[in-house]
Amino acid sequence: MRTHLYLLLLIAGASAIPLRNNLAELRESLQEIYQSVGMLNLRIETPVSTDDENCIKTLFEGMDLLKNNPEMRRFSAFFQSFEKLKPSLTANLAREGECDTERRNVKNFIEKLRTFIRKLSRGARV
Repeated sequence: MRTHLYLLLLIAGASAIPLRNNLAELRESLQEIYQSVGMLNLRIETPVSTDDENCIKTLFEGMDLLKNNPEMRRFSAFFQSFEKLKPSLTANLAREGECDTERRNVKNFIEKLRTFIRKLSRGARV
């Protein structure tokens, strides 16, 4: 029984390492995007709270809006990496509930996204 528990902990630890590395890379890329969006005139539904699990879908919808903007094409690698996280972030959600949102500019949306990724990074530590 004890051996099974150790194996489960080992597997959980090993699976968290790639997630932690991916999140660190995403944070760095997101900083670049934040610095380059200066005059991008776009309003995105932004979660009021980053602590609400129900807002994950809203974040992905906002990312799709950014990804489809012609000025953001140079960050396609970031969007692909972020998209790879989608299954692991949405797998544990039993049912999508309501998310309080407000339409904000791109910089405000990215700030919320950075906070969300930073919180995920803390949770991915072993």
